[in-house]
Amino acid sequence: MTPRQPGTAAQAADHPRPGPAEVPAAGFAEYLASPEGPRFLNPDAVRAPGPEVPVRTVTADGRSGPVRIRIYGEAAEAGMPALVWLHGGGFVSGSVDIPESDYLARVLADGGMPVLSVDYRLARDGVSYPIPHEDALAGWFWARRNAASLGLDPGLLCLGGAGAGGNLAVGAALYLMDAGKPLPAKLLLAYPFLHAELPPPAQGLDEDVMAGLPRHLRFTPEDSLRTAENYVGGPVSMAPSYAMPGYADPAGLPPTALLACEYDDARGSAELFASSLERAGVPLTYYLAEGGVHGHLNHTAGLPEGKPALEFLARELRSAGQRQDLRP
Repeated sequence: MTPRQPGTAAQAADHPRPGPAEVPAAGFAEYLASPEGPRFLNPDAVRAPGPEVPVRTVTADGRSGPVRIRIYGEAAEAGMPALVWLHGGGFVSGSVDIPESDYLARVLADGGMPVLSVDYRLARDGVSYPIPHEDALAGWFWARRNAASLGLDPGLLCLGGAGAGGNLAVGAALYLMDAGKPLPAKLLLAYPFLHAELPPPAQGLDEDVMAGLPRHLRFTPEDSLRTAENYVGGPVSMAPSYAMPGYADPAGLPPTALLACEYDDARGSAELFASSLERAGVPLTYYLAEGGVHGHLNHTAGLPEGKPALEFLARELRSAGQRQDLRP
């Protein structure tokens, strides 16, 4: 995977290791029990608030009902891209309010790149694939149709997401490609969940550090399988490529920026997808957040440790406009 850029995120190894009695039996069960999202790694840290930017909410027509889209920022300057973003949370938790969605959107919009954050339906209470996938597509199609009235260039619209949102972004891009629809100018993915069976990270994981993380910050192979089964609504063998896009042929996808985390059980999924993109000839920029755990954009929002990852995503988003300028 090239180029590989160093990160300077919060060092998970610096956090005291909990004893056995302190480690809760959580994981996927905690996602189900906490629709608002998982707990922070450092909940007592003093965080800077996100920039003040114009925010408004619109509604798109989805196949299963209305889909809310929160728009951050004003019309973009000529040549500046915009981003359709999908939050994470294992398909069963999180919202447009969590930091990896709201804080990220404020930072990018403050930099002149508007963000349209899609509040897709969660896979709870009988909801399963394809509803979240269709909601993601509804958000994308609404953004394309209304780009001009929002002061955005539809050709510079990018698509991305974190965790489960990264899955939805890639699944939507595959659908657009198969349907012959206009593709995003770029994909921006943060620690995406793309495979039901987690492949091991290429360089392994530091077992001492991983053992010291609270259980609710782990994303084990069992969590991965249960997450996938809940989203698919049955055995993962039923999952089409739009639901588990890591298994699909990525040839033809747009240029991709991929953020992975050093201390993340799911890092192997990001690495395997990155390798697949490279073999398929898809332009790729890969960034490893050193010291970062799964949900890095949540845990470090408003903290100095999170700045390098946000700068990477902002730089990669901005480059979508610069790459357009270079086309004949």
